[in-house]
Amino acid sequence: MNDMIKVLVVCSQNKMRSPTAEAIYRRDPRFTIRSAGLSKMSPRFLSQGDLMWADVVLYMEKEHLERIKNIYPKVSILRSINLDIPDEYQYMDPELIEILKEKIEVILVNLQTGH
Repeated sequence: MNDMIKVLVVCSQNKMRSPTAEAIYRRDPRFTIRSAGLSKMSPRFLSQGDLMWADVVLYMEKEHLERIKNIYPKVSILRSINLDIPDEYQYMDPELIEILKEKIEVILVNLQTGH
């Protein structure tokens, strides 16, 4: 499906928060998802291609958007949303999963209805 929403989830190191979001939504038929980190030591460092691919960028902390813009100042990010999830969870932490689902579901509904 070519018109499927493409969601990019970004966190500091792509070890806990963003890969958890990718893991829980990897097979969701409503959209495609990928995750990346802002540290050069990230398993998957954010690329310019990731930003150009995404319809929406979900980032975990307010300062992440500024870091993204500093790394790729010439890339225009059309839609970005702060999930406001602090770096205090482990990968696949049940509380993190609950928070991510709660926040991402609302965003998905808004994207699908054009809000």
